[in-house]
Amino acid sequence: MLAKRIIPCLDVHAGQVTRGVQFGKAEKGELRNVGDPVELARAYDAAGADELVFLDITASSEKRDIFLDIVRAVADQVFIPFAVGGGVRTVEDYRSILLAGADKVAMNTAAFENPAMITEAAEMFGSQCVVVAIDAKRRRTADSRPPVTLRVSGTERSEVESKDQRLGWEVYTHGARTPTGKDVVEWAQEAEARGAGEILLTSIDRDGTRDGYDIGVTRAVADAVSIPVIASGGAGQIEHFAEAIIDGHASAVLAASLFHLRELSVAQVKDYLASRGVAVRK
Repeated sequence: MLAKRIIPCLDVHAGQVTRGVQFGKAEKGELRNVGDPVELARAYDAAGADELVFLDITASSEKRDIFLDIVRAVADQVFIPFAVGGGVRTVEDYRSILLAGADKVAMNTAAFENPAMITEAAEMFGSQCVVVAIDAKRRRTADSRPPVTLRVSGTERSEVESKDQRLGWEVYTHGARTPTGKDVVEWAQEAEARGAGEILLTSIDRDGTRDGYDIGVTRAVADAVSIPVIASGGAGQIEHFAEAIIDGHASAVLAASLFHLRELSVAQVKDYLASRGVAVRK
């Protein structure tokens, strides 16, 4: 069994790592600074993180280039795989980010608006460098039936899973601001067919809520593709990491504020997963 990965995420705005709830918007004052990206990157490398993700969270919506100076500074401090996303619009942007020291580049809006870029990047740099980031939101209806109770990894959680599965999830772009009408599972399958080597799947509904990863969408995507899926959005307690892997079939789990605020360490998560029978790198 391949080892599952624990990945801290640096959501960067205006040069600082931030935290928010459900893609909180900087212009509304819904983001809070939690630290310097270079210092946090160095700490996570030393703490045993398997990889690191750096996301310039407003580059696409502001239609500007990513902060390459910060990417270079972070790359100089880490010796683990390092993925960077935000503001990627062309294959030349891809090249610039890799030359700045990143091992992988995550595309979201640009990949959706120009899917051929996935193939072009994969052919030029290799699929292992190509991460397609997907921001997923549950489709809603006026259905007001009471929720059913699910049992997830031995704990009960109230969700309308049957309705979620029937309605599916919609892809959003531009920092989760723009609905596309595209089904998340279909887009993940297309991204894989076009050459993506990995999917970074974020639940808009769960992002920053600490209510746990959206197991339904994670499992739906992971079961529909053969490439690794990183679960993102919603980690609030240590059990959630196991749920995403065991029940959601994720290959990796990403978290931000839990690690930034030192409520959990990477080592604690790995020890817990190992106790649940999940293979992890020590």
